[in-house]
Amino acid sequence: MERLKYITAILICILFQHTVNAQKNREPINYTIENCVNEFDVSKATKTKVGYQYYFGDKNFTEENTLKMSIVEGGKSTHAPHRHPEEEFFYILEGKATFYLDGKTKTVGPNTSLYCPPNSEHGISNAGTIDLKYLVIKKDLR
Repeated sequence: MERLKYITAILICILFQHTVNAQKNREPINYTIENCVNEFDVSKATKTKVGYQYYFGDKNFTEENTLKMSIVEGGKSTHAPHRHPEEEFFYILEGKATFYLDGKTKTVGPNTSLYCPPNSEHGISNAGTIDLKYLVIKKDLR
C-alpha cells in the first residue's frame, strides 16, 4: 500500500510540473495551498453509466493536463475502444483491467501503468467482478 501511495505521488508531481511549465503561456492562476491540494470526495464525483469519475486536476485548473480517477463496475467499460490525438496514461490502483491497444489485449492488475500513444486505438475494461479503480493522465490539446 505504501508503494502505491509513493507511485501515485510521483505521477501527481509529474503532472503538476508539466502544468507549471504550461503556465508561462497564459495568465497566471493564483495557486494556493488550498486549491493545490485535492482530497478525493465521492460526493463531488461524477456518476457515469458504469461507475463514476473524479478529477484531481482538470483542464481548467491545469490548462494543459488532467488527472482523473475512474471507477468501473465489474465486467464493464467506460466506452468502446477509440482514438484521439492526445497521448494518455492509465495507472491501475485496484481491480483487474483488460487493456486494448491496436488490436491486441492484455489483462493486468494493480500497480501497472498503461500507455496509449497518440492516435492509437485503445480502451480499458474491468476484467473482474469487483470495481476497477484507475488513474487517467492526459494532456489537453485544445
